[in-house]
Amino acid sequence: MKSHLYSKIPLAQTIVALCKAKQIAHIVISPGSRNAPLTIGFTEHPEMNCYSIVDERCAAFFALGMAQQLQQPVALVCTSGSALLNYYPAIAEAYYSDVPLVILSADRPIERIDIGDGQTIRQKNVFANHILYAANLYSEVVAAVEIKDTHILQKQREAQKHNEREINLALNAAISQQGPVHINVPFYEPLYDKVSTPTVQPKNIPLEQTIHPISEPLITEMQSKWMTSKRKIILIGVNPPKGIDSKWIALFAQDPSVLVLTETTSNVHHSSHIHCIDQFITPLTTIDFEALQPEILLTFGGLIISKRIKAFLRTYQPDAHWHIDEKKAFDTYFCLTEHIKTTPNIFFDAFFKGLTNTTKSDYKAKGLAIRAQRIEKHRTYLSQIPFSDFKAYETIFKAIPKGQMIQLSNSSTVRYAQLFDLDPSFQVFCNRGTSGIDGSTATAIGAALASGIPTTLLTGDLSFFYDSNALWNTYIPKNLKIIIINNSGGGIFRILPGNDNSDTFNQFFETTHELNASHLAKMYGFEYQGTQNLMQLKEALQHCYNEDTVPQIVEVFTPRTSNDRVLIDYFKRFV
Repeated sequence: MKSHLYSKIPLAQTIVALCKAKQIAHIVISPGSRNAPLTIGFTEHPEMNCYSIVDERCAAFFALGMAQQLQQPVALVCTSGSALLNYYPAIAEAYYSDVPLVILSADRPIERIDIGDGQTIRQKNVFANHILYAANLYSEVVAAVEIKDTHILQKQREAQKHNEREINLALNAAISQQGPVHINVPFYEPLYDKVSTPTVQPKNIPLEQTIHPISEPLITEMQSKWMTSKRKIILIGVNPPKGIDSKWIALFAQDPSVLVLTETTSNVHHSSHIHCIDQFITPLTTIDFEALQPEILLTFGGLIISKRIKAFLRTYQPDAHWHIDEKKAFDTYFCLTEHIKTTPNIFFDAFFKGLTNTTKSDYKAKGLAIRAQRIEKHRTYLSQIPFSDFKAYETIFKAIPKGQMIQLSNSSTVRYAQLFDLDPSFQVFCNRGTSGIDGSTATAIGAALASGIPTTLLTGDLSFFYDSNALWNTYIPKNLKIIIINNSGGGIFRILPGNDNSDTFNQFFETTHELNASHLAKMYGFEYQGTQNLMQLKEALQHCYNEDTVPQIVEVFTPRTSNDRVLIDYFKRFV
């Protein structure tokens, strides 16, 4: 292997060596001076893939997108002070979405904190509420002359042992628990010195995998209830593509007592599943709801988008709610009875083994009959509406080629996506952990780079402009497509209660504007097309997907004041 240089500081050497030992090889670095030892260590290492992104908030979401696709930790490196705080939105998203990130923050030594020294804040445990592990390391003095004092040498050895253990614990937590960890690294100056050979050989503490055995008596009890229940709902939230074995999907489809409801972000598809939950549930009457009320609710996957299904299940609660997840079970519907701490595939393998009884029921048949009526009315309505957000989304989803990764921004974008039965070849992602509009573009760029899959980011205007610094990035794939629905503000607020069209509403809720993305596209090297009607949109999309030599932006301008009425009337058609 080709020789390389190392930071002279043993602590920096230790971090790089342990990241290498645990196969953490993607490092997103924001420029700074205090983090120079880490920057030197990672960039000099021939097996580390390093990325330089100036804006720390964008850097963190970029890393999140990479880790989302790699399903292994990506490290972030920043200098001391407020730089670190800019990571917080992405850290919170990673925490709730189970995405592994390793935050490496350079810091001043502890005696420099709160004395008025420059670029210092209280970095210790700063992410305590949204982190799996916080490692606060000891700083070390690297003397210019050889240290012979045995007392000092002993203290250094103790510090090294502490640091090695804390780094190991943090990295292991990120890998085994799939989430963010924070390692705070105080450095004394000088910061830029290098050596040709390492001065430490840190110990790699292996992972300890926690296995939660499935209780046989519990399985037997659950099987008994399953076989005697005639109304069962399986609700699937955020899920990675191909995360569920196809044999279980087929098994659910065959059971007449089971209705499977999937969200767009579930990446689970079958002709017998109800993919558009809001379209299915919105016009139901009290009598319909009572008939739909499940005896068993089985859930797995991440957070649920649909407010309507949450409201239904909170009002018409099942007798039993079972949630399958290795880590956590949110009591979203206030009726959780069992948390099975394993993966869905492992649980189903144990649960359905020897379970041959199929309950006689018309539950699925009635649900699918309602779905068929909804689909027909959906098609009829879309064929009649004027150019609007709704019509634009229909056109875009039809134009996206098979096999694309689709990254959705939050707010109205992901909710419109919930109303369409998307092509099963799409891989769909959205930052639903905290559901913020910040970071959607940076996440999509990181995901596109890490996966190598042709990627479309479908975003709203506020989400796009909020995260426009994400385009300040030299790693953008040439086949990345960004489609912006520009309805001149926060269009979702026109749908929510409280829309009164006053100056206060327009300025402080909807935040109307006249911005467009053309100048940003030119500055960052994107090809740009703006569209004002359906014909222009279709032509722009055709060109967009035929062009892979330069990244594309298609901006779709829709009528601000009529989009809400088109969507509200859509749901009225089902009554």
